[in-house]
Amino acid sequence: MSRTVTVGVDGSRESLAAVDWAAGEAVRRAVALRLLHVWGGEDPRTHLVDQETARGWGERTLDAARRRLVRRHPDLRVETRWVAGDPVETLDAAAQESEVLVLGSRGLTGLRGFLAGSVSLAVLARVRRPVVLVRPHNSPAPGADGPAEPLHGGPDERDGGVLPAGEVVVGLDVFGPCDEVLGFAFAAAERFGCPLRAMHAWTVPAAVYGPDMGGALPMLLTELEEDARRALDEVLVPWTDKYPRVPVLRDCHQGRPAQDLADAAHDARLVVVGRKNRRARFGTHIGAVTHAVVHHSPAPVAVVPHD
Repeated sequence: MSRTVTVGVDGSRESLAAVDWAAGEAVRRAVALRLLHVWGGEDPRTHLVDQETARGWGERTLDAARRRLVRRHPDLRVETRWVAGDPVETLDAAAQESEVLVLGSRGLTGLRGFLAGSVSLAVLARVRRPVVLVRPHNSPAPGADGPAEPLHGGPDERDGGVLPAGEVVVGLDVFGPCDEVLGFAFAAAERFGCPLRAMHAWTVPAAVYGPDMGGALPMLLTELEEDARRALDEVLVPWTDKYPRVPVLRDCHQGRPAQDLADAAHDARLVVVGRKNRRARFGTHIGAVTHAVVHHSPAPVAVVPHD
């Protein structure tokens, strides 16, 4: 795997937001940035043109994005690549060669950027490397060649004026934690120089509700909360030891994981969720909580695959 951050580019507002975020991430990681445009021949804007025409359009789009980045990050090494092929296969291959893949997202209307929603979900379900989805805020108009404006309001000088103040929020199942998700979240918080909020929302099993549980229910809820808090502390111990400079906020409560993560995302720099690797014959599977967060989070979302 090369030391590269790869981002999908098509000149849309979504992809420009992804480009700006990816550039800041490449700077923080001290790696090269690869701008990738995929032409599959099925894009409604280009399916009636020949491949050479599409290539010319794509390469001009890549060059415009590269020039913007060179002005903002003169020390960043930027590569451009135009590819004709299957979008899912191309992005999967690009992700395998990169530390992280970054795509644009429109949230509630589906993942867009330079791909249709179904393709984007297929990419998320297939790749074995982290994927970050970025929502546009105040990005320049598509194809703009002038200086980029901050994407998220108040500028942060350390990150080129494209990141909000806030925390990295990671959603955890403390009874089935995975090192890949926690490792990505802690490393991101350290690079950002911000706190990490570790969230676990626990629920009461439906079986405990009944006519005979009225008096015992408060005691049961207390026990469930204590068990969840104890498990969260145990999960975090090795990571707080490894990243002592990262302040950790423990957020363990009874609630709904997807809704609570989406709410926390409003004040977050980044939301980190997991996606279990699985092979299915039909459809795309990224998990109910991850699917909801991807579609509802206003902050960038990192989807980290794990076994």
